[in-house]
Amino acid sequence: MSEAVAETVAGRFTELYGARPHGVWAAPGRVNLIGEHTDYNDGFVMPFALPHRAVAAVSRRDDGVLRLHSADVEDGVAEFRLDDLAPESDRNWTAYPAGVVWALREAGHAVTGADVHLSSAVPSGAGLSSSAALEVVVALALNDLFELGLRGWQLARLCQRAENVYVGAPVGIMDQTASACCEAGHALFLDTRDLSQRQIPFDLAAEGMRLLVVDTQVKHSHSEGEYGKRRAGCEKGAALLGVDALRDVPYAGLDAALARLGDEEEVRRLVRHVVTEDERVERVVALLESGETRAIGPVLVEGHASLRDDFRISCPELDLVVDTALSAGALGARMTGGGFGGSAIVLAEEADVDALTKAVTEAFAAAGFTAPRVFEAVPAAGAHRLA
Repeated sequence: MSEAVAETVAGRFTELYGARPHGVWAAPGRVNLIGEHTDYNDGFVMPFALPHRAVAAVSRRDDGVLRLHSADVEDGVAEFRLDDLAPESDRNWTAYPAGVVWALREAGHAVTGADVHLSSAVPSGAGLSSSAALEVVVALALNDLFELGLRGWQLARLCQRAENVYVGAPVGIMDQTASACCEAGHALFLDTRDLSQRQIPFDLAAEGMRLLVVDTQVKHSHSEGEYGKRRAGCEKGAALLGVDALRDVPYAGLDAALARLGDEEEVRRLVRHVVTEDERVERVVALLESGETRAIGPVLVEGHASLRDDFRISCPELDLVVDTALSAGALGARMTGGGFGGSAIVLAEEADVDALTKAVTEAFAAAGFTAPRVFEAVPAAGAHRLA
């Protein structure tokens, strides 16, 4: 399958640019099992990579020109001069790969141009990190072609900078690190403060379970204001509490910290979510490492309630997925991703998957919502070279 995909993308590259690419690379989208909106608070997250990938055929250039094309956008080849790349100058999809080139050059790496053709199977706007997949696949290709010697976590940092500064979206480090560093059959326990990582075995099929992703088809965008408001509120909470980040508020001291915030009700809610979510990540890690996989279900449900009621980033479609799945016998469910749409995850016994899928689909139809897209999430490999 990978060989066929690589050849298809390489073939289209050859049609566009008149020569075979120097290589083909892939980088996945991700699902976050637990740990939402903790990454920009220096906290803990636990994503795993999806089989859905962005694939890039790329050739090196040495003339200061960047040419970009996507199979997923009805545009021709976009051409940029590297010296003209500037933050927030581009409001199109090209900002993501161009931003990576800008970030690499700004960090002192000698990238002198490239021809790029991209094709992505990561659903856009579904909360599954389609933008991070685009960034990481281009970063990995340039790392190889220009022999930069950067490791996965370093590429992730540069991709985050591209999205923060060049695109103008205040995202944390989780998505890019997941795309760059995840391993097949594992979830990634990531400390976003120091980027230390542990690969936690996560093979649900071996235990008779499945994890479903339910894409509500409600689109969201990180560069819109609500995400930034939550981040600013968290930073305000840390400042009021005299800590570098909310990660530094101990779970055992949460009540005392909330009391110190007085009548700052919105900030109190944000702080409560982040501190309890970090604790939920640590609980899930402990349960998985002790073989109590089914017991993570209720923790996922707690996480959804916190995102819905304290962080206030759910929506009727996401709540309907969670409520319907739990009523139909799911072990656990929660929204995943940035919020205001996107996807939910459902942990289920293998025997219940068809009934759960039917229940959620029928509930959406009864509510008059667009039919959801439901698929199984299997932990896949992070970014790598295909050809």
